Amino acid sequence: MSGKIICAGLGPGAPDLLSVRADRVIRNAPYIAYFRKAGHMGQARQIVDAMLMPDVIEYPMEYPVTTELPVSSIAYRHALAEFYDQWADRLADMARTQEIVVLCEGDPFFYGSFMHLYIRLQERASLEVIPGITGMTGCWNAIGTPMTWGDDVLAVLTGTMQEADLIRHMQTADALVVMKTGRNLPKICRALTHAGRLQDAWLVERGTMPNQKIMRLAEADPNNCPYFATVLVHGQGRRPDFERKGK
Repeated sequence: MSGKIICAGLGPGAPDLLSVRADRVIRNAPYIAYFRKAGHMGQARQIVDAMLMPDVIEYPMEYPVTTELPVSSIAYRHALAEFYDQWADRLADMARTQEIVVLCEGDPFFYGSFMHLYIRLQERASLEVIPGITGMTGCWNAIGTPMTWGDDVLAVLTGTMQEADLIRHMQTADALVVMKTGRNLPKICRALTHAGRLQDAWLVERGTMPNQKIMRLAEADPNNCPYFATVLVHGQGRRPDFERKGK
């Protein structure tokens, strides 16, 4: 085995927020693979558009389904499992003789699609994963307010969760991040309202990207939310400097 599979975490969206290692690997990659929805360029490919070598060979990995089926359905799980199985086989075969770079938004091991390939490729290919800044990190820095203080507990939730589960976590955690929003935003807003936290929530669309938008969630249209959007509620925990002034 002389080849290798390198997964490069791309960070939250802005090309200049890639790590130095990811930047170097991508610019010198003879082969790249990336996930995308059929008929679309794909966010990962768009981020690196100006970085690739002119003769790079590309392997777009097109999801068989995205929002056409419920994520909890057997048909959805079977379609995605077959998709990951097929691409794991293909990448493992290429990695026998080639070094191929797989692109992944954010950090590959934080809700990244590459995780599903990684568990299938272990023991079958030489693997390297380059960490990336998570999308939620880019979003809370874009707002410009500290996310957690002192002993605050941060809960990271997904909009695909059942509404009752969202409410339960929203009522107990100090700070909240809700990912996978998009068409799930109305459900997220209802859960936050039930938990009494809607007025404290922010919505960041396309964080760190040129078309970034930041707004109070209560002022947003829940029926018009892009896929790359994150909901945040900041913690309000212990702050020693303020405590000392109050004595």
